[in-house]
Amino acid sequence: MVDTNAIVTQMRQLIQILAKHNHAYYVMDQPSISDSEYDHLFHQLKALEQQHPELIQQDTPTLRVGGQALSKFESVTHAVPMLSLGNVFNQEELFAFARRVEERLPSQQVQYDVELKLDGLAISLWYEQGVLVRGVTRGDGETGEDITQNVKTIRNLPKFLYSSNIQIPELLEVRGEVLMPKSGFEKLNADQQARGDKTFANPRNAAAGSLRQLDPEIAASRPLAFYAYGIAQCQPDHGLSSMHESLQWLTKIGFEIAERQFLCQSIQEVQEKYQQIQQERPDLSVEIDGMVIKVDSLKQQQQLGFLSREPRWATAYKFPAVAALTTVDQIDWQVGRTGTLTPVARLNPVFVGGVTVSNVTLHNIGEIHRLDVRVGDTVSVYRTGDVIPKVEKVWPEFRPNDALEIQLPSQCPVCDSPVVMPEGEALARCSGGLYCAAQRIEAIRHFVSRKALDIEGLGDRWVESLLHLELLNDVSDIYQLHQHRKTLLGIEKMGEKSVQNLFDAIEASKKTTLARFIYALGIRGVGETTARMLANTFQTFDALRQADIESLKKTPDVGDITAEWIVDFFQAQHNIEVVERLLAAGIEWDAPIAPTRQPLNGESWVLTGTLQQLTRDQATQMLQALGARVSGSVSSKTKCVVAGEKAGSKLEKAEKLGVQVISESDFLNLMAEYGQQVIAE
Repeated sequence: MVDTNAIVTQMRQLIQILAKHNHAYYVMDQPSISDSEYDHLFHQLKALEQQHPELIQQDTPTLRVGGQALSKFESVTHAVPMLSLGNVFNQEELFAFARRVEERLPSQQVQYDVELKLDGLAISLWYEQGVLVRGVTRGDGETGEDITQNVKTIRNLPKFLYSSNIQIPELLEVRGEVLMPKSGFEKLNADQQARGDKTFANPRNAAAGSLRQLDPEIAASRPLAFYAYGIAQCQPDHGLSSMHESLQWLTKIGFEIAERQFLCQSIQEVQEKYQQIQQERPDLSVEIDGMVIKVDSLKQQQQLGFLSREPRWATAYKFPAVAALTTVDQIDWQVGRTGTLTPVARLNPVFVGGVTVSNVTLHNIGEIHRLDVRVGDTVSVYRTGDVIPKVEKVWPEFRPNDALEIQLPSQCPVCDSPVVMPEGEALARCSGGLYCAAQRIEAIRHFVSRKALDIEGLGDRWVESLLHLELLNDVSDIYQLHQHRKTLLGIEKMGEKSVQNLFDAIEASKKTTLARFIYALGIRGVGETTARMLANTFQTFDALRQADIESLKKTPDVGDITAEWIVDFFQAQHNIEVVERLLAAGIEWDAPIAPTRQPLNGESWVLTGTLQQLTRDQATQMLQALGARVSGSVSSKTKCVVAGEKAGSKLEKAEKLGVQVISESDFLNLMAEYGQQVIAE
């Protein structure tokens, strides 16, 4: 009789050994065994699988990695939000963080878990019965993108959890960072250069670009690694008591963690470890931009709870900003989708914080005056937190005699329309509206975006080609493109299938919602939420475009200024013409069914904690359909708080202010009374 357990154990051992050596070879560029030794292990596993095909493990390296290329990534709402971390930048701020922690934990001994702050891309991994079922990017913390096919190609990431002495949970959600180690990054760039392909600026960009490839074969070819940093969910509970312990537990079931981790008895010891790692940073195998400091006890973490967007029990201790000196060669003015003029400093290229910087935004004319920056000036360029470069300081002592003061242009650099800057505003704008080519291209990009009319396939390359051919002067021309099939087929790399797919997407976009259509118009101040509020309030497009300022101001989320912008938009003749052409092209939406006076009109509601029977997005849509405004924070003006599981600081604040709090089940009952049902995503 065959001992299946023994065979599975042998297979699992071989898979884990091969995964370890794959990671060393492909990712770290440091082979740990000879090719012949690797081949021997590989063929040993393959022979076992041929003898026992019914026992083949899902994550075996003998099967082809990857899958079919995707057309797009699907959005996924996180069951437990992926919150950001607060930052500290020096010893004083670190000690202040510790004081706040210890004040909330009187008479308790506090230990700190100290980890490397990896400079990569945060993701969430879901395992059911030990099998990887989903990988999702952090996104905005509430919603991310499903990149399961790509994460399955990461060589050191376990696709199947196994341990001979630990019970694998029924459900496990692990959070961690995907990145590209330094050696793998250097090898990738060398290979790219040899092929004549574009090289990457830094490992983070390379990792992010690899993870967001629609074709998993490309992700599979890149030297990516995953390092776990925490557990978001575990059912049944893992029974662990500390952060340090939980990370060690993850290593026992197949995960890798960052190469350094410390358990510190005091905040003074944390500071010492920070200084130590600063010195050792160049020798680490991965790029880091600081340390992550966490209260080690999971019970104490629970006691401390959360602020609105970050935990009270953790912070990022960033390394000092990297700076370099260079000179300003010239100032260009860029025109955005809404006509905003943004000054961009063209610099003498300088290497700072791992990338070459040649362009830095100066935000607005007020910032130029504040810095007193001029063409020809010597400036300090910083990459704070190793992210976005900015001009921090001007050195007037090095200023040449012919340095030019920077003036706000009187005419748009794109269309020569007058530049206006209303009193009390910091931003200057082109008055050219939809006639301005810069605004036109951005208006089209916005119009076809996923949250607007969602015309898939009409990307930048198409738009630029169509603008060049003068087939796309404004958004209404999109719906006339079917008349130019022959011309479109003449565009390089645009075959019959591509053109037909574009036509199909355009036709499908004609059936939309009023909220999406309002949002797609790109009215200044009208984002996705405000568009929904306007649709709910006015119910018809005609009612909206005829509305005066006073009636607009009664709409939740619409203030005095936004109301003026909406009125201005619908009074502009060229906007009216474009809108009429869009409606004539056949864009339509279902007639409203809700009453004009909505039962929760203007009320502010807050969602907090983890909801079990519906997602945050679903709850938000139900409330907005009834006229409520969903806010991210609790105040005295909050009408009601819906509290799910593990509700934290928002619940505390609501109770302190005497704001009504209801459970998820009470919320669903209330929604049912108003005829609201959960809309499947």
